This record gives sequence, C-alpha cells and structure tokens, in this order.
Amino acid sequence: MPLTGHRTFVGFGFGAIQAGLFLYEAYRSGGFARLVVAEVVPDSVERLRRNYDEYSLNIAHADRVETTRVGPVEIENPSVAADLARLVDAVADAQEISTAVPSVNYYVGSGPGSIHRILAEGLRKKAARGGPRAVVYAAENHNRAAEILEEAVFYEIPAAERAAARRQVCFLNTVIGKMSGVIVGADEVQARRLTPITRLGWHAFLVESFNRILVSQVKFPEGDAPFERGITAFVEKPDLLPFEEAKLYGHNAAHALAAYLGELRGLPTISDLRQSPDLLAFIRAAFLEESGAALIRKHAGKDRLFTPEGFAVYVDDLVERMTNPHLYDSVARVGRDPQRKLGWDDRLVGTMRLAIQQNLMPRRFALGATAALVALDPSFINVDMPARDLLEPIWGMKTRESAEAAKVLSLIDEAKQRLKQWRDSGFQEIGGQ
Repeated sequence: MPLTGHRTFVGFGFGAIQAGLFLYEAYRSGGFARLVVAEVVPDSVERLRRNYDEYSLNIAHADRVETTRVGPVEIENPSVAADLARLVDAVADAQEISTAVPSVNYYVGSGPGSIHRILAEGLRKKAARGGPRAVVYAAENHNRAAEILEEAVFYEIPAAERAAARRQVCFLNTVIGKMSGVIVGADEVQARRLTPITRLGWHAFLVESFNRILVSQVKFPEGDAPFERGITAFVEKPDLLPFEEAKLYGHNAAHALAAYLGELRGLPTISDLRQSPDLLAFIRAAFLEESGAALIRKHAGKDRLFTPEGFAVYVDDLVERMTNPHLYDSVARVGRDPQRKLGWDDRLVGTMRLAIQQNLMPRRFALGATAALVALDPSFINVDMPARDLLEPIWGMKTRESAEAAKVLSLIDEAKQRLKQWRDSGFQEIGGQ
C-alpha cells in the first residue's frame, strides 16, 4: 500500500511498539505521506535502509499469524549529524509524533541527538515557519510520561520562544494494552514461521492485533481550530489515570501472576495456561475479585469499565488475549525483572495495596508476590526468612514504619506457607487459595 496522505509522522525508537503500533497504524490509516523514525542502533538503521526502507511485521490474531510489510520508512540515526538535521526538520513538518523508548529516563541525554533536544529544535522551527500543529504520544509505561517529556523539551526552548512553541504542540499520555515483542535468532524465528524484520537479519517483530489504545484528550488553546488525528484508531479520554491503574493493577498484575505461578509449575509459555484450567481460574479470580473489585470501588461512575459487568468483559478479553498461542509469549519474558515488579507502586505489591485500601483481602496476589520472591531468590521458599528481608531493600526506608507495609508483609508471609504446601503437592491443583 503506497503512502498517499499529506501528513508526516515521526517516531523515536524502532522497537516492537513503535513498529507494530504507531508506524503500522500511521501506515495503514492512509493519511500520511511520510513515515520517519529515529533509531540509535546503527545495524538496525543500515538493515532497514538496505531493505528498501521497508520492514515486515507479524501480527498475532486469535487463529493465525498474519505478516504485512510497512514502508517506505525514513530511518535516521540521531548520532549522525546529517540524520539529526533531517530529524529536526521532520519534527517541524510533523502532525503526529511518538516516543516508544525503554523508559522516561531515555528522554534526556547529554548530546544534541537527545530526544528532548530534537523535539525542542523541531518545535522552534515549527513555530518559526508556521508549520502544522502536532501531538506527541508518550508511549513509555509511566502515568506522567507526557508531562516529564514536555517539561524537558520546553526547558531547552528559549523563554522568548516558548509561548509560540506551546501553541504548536500537545503532549499526550497513553495506555497501551497491546502485547508485543521481538523474537531473536534464526532457530526461534524459523520454528515459529515468522518473517524477519528485514531480509538481512534474524529478528522478527511479533505483535497482537489489538489496537484500542487510550490517549489523553487533545487540548490546544481555546479558539484554535479542532485538531484531527491521522491515527484514528486511538481513543481519547479526558482522564487517563483510572485506565492507567486498570492497565497496571489489572492487566500487568494478572500477566505477572500468570508468569510466576506458571514458572513454578514448569510451564514454558503463557499460552500453556490453557492446559492448566486450575491456574487459569485462579488468575481470573485474582484479576476479577481482587484487582477488579478494588478498581471498581475506587473508580465507580467514571466509565462502564469500572462496573462489575464492564470489568468482567475486560477480564475475559484479556485472559483470552494473554494466553493466545500465536503470541508465543514465554513465562521467562513476562516474569523477568521480579525486583521491579515487586516495587511498592508496581503491579504485584501495588495491586495488594490498592485492594487493602479498598478494604479487600488480596490473598491471591499475595501468593503471586511470594512466587515472585522465589523467582528473585530461589532459597526464599526453603529458609525461615521473612518477606521483609527481601522487600524492604526494594521498597526503601519510607515504608519501614508503615502500617500498610506491615499488612502487605503479613499477607505475603502467610502466603509463603500456602506456597510451601503447594510445592509439597508437586504444584498440582492450586485450588482457590
């Protein structure tokens, strides 16, 4: 499909979310004449350029994997001066921009090719030229990503130019419930019958077909003409925080629970849960009755999602999608970095805290947190060690005298005894726990 529109799209980071969501949706919208992406890995830049500026994308549906090609895509390395100049000009011309990098910590770097400096220079040119207004989707998993990026960008713009630049741009937070990844290595790519990103390497993008992405409401100064997004698949919400919490304490929490319990049972992939109906029922109950019930109590009246009927639909859809065998999602990948996932505000402990605050007892997520501690330190299940010894260094001193922390720790210590009983059964039927 040729690029036939009149808009320019610019993305930062050429990973699975950028390639499988933003660039792909811009491409298939038919509204963009140019697709531009910044990437700092020289090999990735070279491979795409030698592949006629096109890449392949594998899309997992419920019943199959579809392969499509996307392009032409202008890929630029911001550490190369000529590429950097083209990126700044592209930002000045762009109507839609996205950042899809590992974390908000990647927004600010020391060199001229830092994301915040490229955006600042591009916005200055946009304002000086009277270029088109733009929205910037901040796709990093942080509920203030857009605000953090905006602050960094405008710090780089001279004070006298800021007002004009601000009229040209709107930074948007996102809630991205799309599962995706990069499959690496010839054996893995061939075994799964995937198409590599380019003909010059053995990396493959694999993303699910889901594309109902939530974004902040676009707000330009009052009196300005309405802004029409070229990527029309995204849904604007006036308040994203409830949905961000549903993503972290619902989707992400249930996904992590599935990984840590699945690992104990020896399941290679998340889809193998379909052959473990007791585990699947346990995860669904935790999702619906602990995190779901807490979210409904906290956000009742804000959206149909936060009703028993709406959340049940959300749970059933996500459980089906998480266990899609065509995603080939490994337990090891989903469960990696247990220390981060056990953070005070993160998906396991954060979900427990949310439930406790809503006067609920998160016993299933306590078992999941205990399983994550075993992933972090396998000796934990075999020795007389309180959860406090492993969790306080992760949480920091601020929780040492916290009654809330004491409640969380008590639940996890109690769950440890249940986990031992489950282990002694050979990780057989888990029951309701």
